Amino acid sequence: MISETGLVLEGGGMRGVYTAGVLEYFLEQDFSFPYVIGVSAGACNAASYLSKQKGRNRIVNVDYVTDPRYISWRNFFKSRQFFGMDFIFDEIPNKLVPYHYEEFNKNQSEFVIGTTDCHTGKPVYFKRTDYGKDMLKVLKASSSLPFIAPEVAFKKRILLDGGISDPIPIKKAQQDGFKKNIVVLTRNRGYFKKPSKFAFMVKRKYPHYTGLQKALAERYLTYNETLRYVEQEEKKGTVLVVQPQEPLQVGRMERNPQKLEKLYLQGYDDARNSFERINQF
Repeated sequence: MISETGLVLEGGGMRGVYTAGVLEYFLEQDFSFPYVIGVSAGACNAASYLSKQKGRNRIVNVDYVTDPRYISWRNFFKSRQFFGMDFIFDEIPNKLVPYHYEEFNKNQSEFVIGTTDCHTGKPVYFKRTDYGKDMLKVLKASSSLPFIAPEVAFKKRILLDGGISDPIPIKKAQQDGFKKNIVVLTRNRGYFKKPSKFAFMVKRKYPHYTGLQKALAERYLTYNETLRYVEQEEKKGTVLVVQPQEPLQVGRMERNPQKLEKLYLQGYDDARNSFERINQF
């Protein structure tokens, strides 16, 4: 256990395979943290890390990516979901690549999942005591991207992707008492997000969710401000960042298993090369 140090995981759709590689190395080295927080793909990868299932993230995110039930235009035309959310959050963990719930429940680490409230546009975080046996439902909410996945109702809230309102939840980790954090990013150093070209479609798609409209319009500002904050904390010595060094060749909805395998190994190697830094940190 790396005591008093939190682990903060960015999302990024299929770019999250990078994080899967990082966490695989952490598992092999028996690195564990008292506190793990993630959004979207980062949270999904954290779940298998906390159930201590070596290799599971690779199987789910690389081996299954060519299955049309996982990600395909067929899904989109059939149910307006590019990712097969029921397949990913029900059939895979409960039947095809069984999730070790018992091991997860034995794990003493706190696991916080970030989502976005559609009405307010603000982040909503769920801890173990909040979601209980409904972790998969909250993971599904955290991973439900606007336009290509339906909203998820949970505890009287309507939720979507956690990366909209708090893409790198470092401040939440600090608020929860973790002054030192390892942050895993899925973008290369020097990347900054640009304004969305599809902002005009948001009001048409989500006319009742004014908070979500605002959050999506300001998403690039939120992301870039958070990146600057992470860099400031890194200079102060309170944050250690693990991230790709070069721009990724993998998109949010990548379906090429060779590209994904390469990115997975890149994450693994970057974590291994950060071993000394992490120990010193």
